[in-house]
Amino acid sequence: MYKIYNPREFEDAVYNAWEQGGYFRPETVKQIKGTKSFSIAMPPANATGTLHIGHAMGLALQDLMIRYHRMKGERALWLPGTDHAAIATQNKVEKDLYKAEKKTRHDLGREEFLKRVEAFVESSKATIRSQVRKMGSSADWSRERFTLDPGITEAVRTIFVAMYQDGLIYRGDRIVNWCPRCHSTLSDDEVEYKEEKAPFYYLRYGPVVIGTARPETKFLDKTIVVHPKDPRYRDLVGKEFDIDWISDKVHANVIADASIDREFGTGAMTMTPAHSFEDFALAQRHHLPVIQIINEEGKFTEAAGEFAGKDARGSRDEIVARLKERGLLERVDDQYIHNLSVCYRCGTPIEPLVSRQWFIAVDRPVALGGRARGSVTGARRGLLKTAGKTLKEIATEVVKDGTITILPKRFEKVYFHWMKNLHDWTISRQIWFGHRIPAWYCLTCTHGRGKEVGLEYQPIVAVHAPTTCPTCGDTNLIQDPDTLDTWFSSALWTFATLGWPEKTRDLVEFHPTSVLETAYDILFFWVARMILMTTYALSDIPFETVYLHGLVRDKEGRKMSKSLGNGIDPLDMIRDYGADAVRLSLVLGMAAGSDSRLYPEKIEGYRNFVNKLWNVGRFIKSSELAARGSGFKRHGVEHRTPNSERKNLSLADQWILDETNELVAKTTADIEAFRFGTAGDRLYEFTWHTLADWYVEIAKYQMKSSELAARGSEEVLYSVFRTLLKLCHPFIPFVTEVLWKELYPEAGMLIISDWPRPAGRAKRDTQVTHGIKLLKAIVTSIRILRATYRIDPAKAIPVTLTSPRHAKFLNDFAPLIGHLTHAEIHHGAPLRGSIVARIVSVTIGIEIAPAIDVVKERARIAHEIEIQKALVDRYQRQLAGEFRTRAPREVVTEAEEKQKTAEATLTELHRQAEQLKE
Repeated sequence: MYKIYNPREFEDAVYNAWEQGGYFRPETVKQIKGTKSFSIAMPPANATGTLHIGHAMGLALQDLMIRYHRMKGERALWLPGTDHAAIATQNKVEKDLYKAEKKTRHDLGREEFLKRVEAFVESSKATIRSQVRKMGSSADWSRERFTLDPGITEAVRTIFVAMYQDGLIYRGDRIVNWCPRCHSTLSDDEVEYKEEKAPFYYLRYGPVVIGTARPETKFLDKTIVVHPKDPRYRDLVGKEFDIDWISDKVHANVIADASIDREFGTGAMTMTPAHSFEDFALAQRHHLPVIQIINEEGKFTEAAGEFAGKDARGSRDEIVARLKERGLLERVDDQYIHNLSVCYRCGTPIEPLVSRQWFIAVDRPVALGGRARGSVTGARRGLLKTAGKTLKEIATEVVKDGTITILPKRFEKVYFHWMKNLHDWTISRQIWFGHRIPAWYCLTCTHGRGKEVGLEYQPIVAVHAPTTCPTCGDTNLIQDPDTLDTWFSSALWTFATLGWPEKTRDLVEFHPTSVLETAYDILFFWVARMILMTTYALSDIPFETVYLHGLVRDKEGRKMSKSLGNGIDPLDMIRDYGADAVRLSLVLGMAAGSDSRLYPEKIEGYRNFVNKLWNVGRFIKSSELAARGSGFKRHGVEHRTPNSERKNLSLADQWILDETNELVAKTTADIEAFRFGTAGDRLYEFTWHTLADWYVEIAKYQMKSSELAARGSEEVLYSVFRTLLKLCHPFIPFVTEVLWKELYPEAGMLIISDWPRPAGRAKRDTQVTHGIKLLKAIVTSIRILRATYRIDPAKAIPVTLTSPRHAKFLNDFAPLIGHLTHAEIHHGAPLRGSIVARIVSVTIGIEIAPAIDVVKERARIAHEIEIQKALVDRYQRQLAGEFRTRAPREVVTEAEEKQKTAEATLTELHRQAEQLKE
């Protein structure tokens, strides 16, 4: 075995062995009778390029769960795949096309452009597969899916048709979020908000003053709205009058509505129904006309008169100047701060405008649910009762009643808030790449208008393209040019990937999936929509548990971004430190829903842990325990050791078996409870500080003793390490698999070995526990004294131990204590001139005269005492003056802590000086 573990030497070969052996397929692994299936649908990465560190965290956690349940003997399926990410992918290809050829998609045409996109996607998918494999992901690649696969396209069209027939999908003229750059609608969740300081204008509008941050939208405002109980405007309600406005006079009227905020601005506002969600709702309630003045390009329509064709936002200054000329600008607040709505993909300011789109009605009752549409009648549970309830009600109910668990639980409140405020979902997008809407228009019946025909026309909605019009029999049909929102197809991910709408074996066995693991920031984008769509399609849930991980931040706690240049490429870290170290750095110390920090030094620290585990394995290998391992059958954590045989083991052997037994029980409980960070921390602590620091060092001594070795020390170490590799495997699969092959070659592959179960004594032997506690306390105390007085670690020193209470223990363990502390152990009172410590009724004396120059040590301590005295005096004077009242609280606290540290150091130095007195 190499002296230092080098991940590059092993990782690719180990992964290939797993994959070629078929160990990622649930069919390959022998299922233990009585166990259930366990499944995870891997959140599909966007087909736009490479994975980031957040993806790496998700992969590490999901793989941990899959490996654990596979080792438990369950049929574990982890289904991988990628998402076509319509807007993001199309934008990427469009940018590349323009950069390389100075062409737009319109120059190529729809068919040729989509060929370019598909070629880009295939290349990206290959890159993503490679990256997922590099993380050690044991996903079943034979079942890999893509959201534009033919089978998923069939599922998308099937559910679209069903929802349309049930009245849940409809066409309508509604105000939507429109991105002038992407030329497409966005759902509410695809809109981001950027705080900005912008002018807020107060404008004279007839008898009132109105306030607005967007005067360019006000051309056709003809209705003033006030609160019905606002005394300032009560007399104006119901009146009409002509007023001077931007370009000419307009005929205005005044209405009242209780939704108006009397405290905002002047309490009076004018309505812009075509470009404000609130105003659109007001116009619908009061039956007012909706006239668009800004088009899809972000430019003024003919309704803006002389400004027609100009960029709306770019014309703001010109419009404000016009208002000022006409005496209509009252004042400007330059300190107004508000949230600007921007596109989540390109950052362009959103333009709310009325558009004819396709929507999902979330507040209409569901008629039949999924029962008529190929649902699975409950491999694990009965069908949900969905009939008569709205999509929102069903999706809320399954979380509220505990059918779906969201971890951490605090995110349930966030989920309920989002559901409560959910509006009809705009599912159509004006782009080319994606699932094209399965609706066709007869050009004969629509008189050539196609999609632009009125809402009274019912398009032909079908899973497969119709050949003739059912109304007139003509074949002159054209498909709706729009595509579906990416989240529409992604929402079907857990069941469409398993073969729905067919009732496949995979669908029956693996759905609902067991866990959805993803980042908390897409709880609304994806998780909620999956629940909405699955409960409709199958009358069942998509998953039993939602585990939300937090964001990965940099060392200072900042969000990683290109602009800050603080991003970490997981592949670079894998290359430098190995996949196991990267996985540990993402899992250990984390908790569900909490952000964590990542930086190279942290990953390097976990690489050191991997090497620590490797070195223990090297010791076992070099001690030839592995060669004799097949004969070790009597003792071990996974084999019950009779009490009669256990008594023959050494104190340390009994202790490490108890420790390992407890480790198995607690690690298993932690993983079952989704406490992955806690489980990893426990394994780290045991491996480094229990096994390596203590037991291995004790075992080295015991193996030199023929009596102790014969009593089972070699066998215990061999067995304990075998169990430890199993427990660590879900966290660090590569190094554990390599060590397993080196030390336990007869046992096959670790990836499909049995998960350990606690065995042996139900309760710990308190006598063993107290004995080891005493041994560790004595050894630690001697080591501290050696370090305090700077005694050369290589120099053997005389140490006296005395304790009437523990005399037999000290006599029995003196040789081991001497081995662990590099000391010559004597019994009796400390000799004159020794430094003395008392611990757990034991007096320890170290004769330091032979080990150090006492005179020089006294001088050193005296010098340090003077330094610490000066520090203590300095902090006392500082905190006694005005500093305490005038300095910031955190600065004062820091000074107080420094004073306490200096005082404690001074006390310790005085103690050491007292010990060295002549």
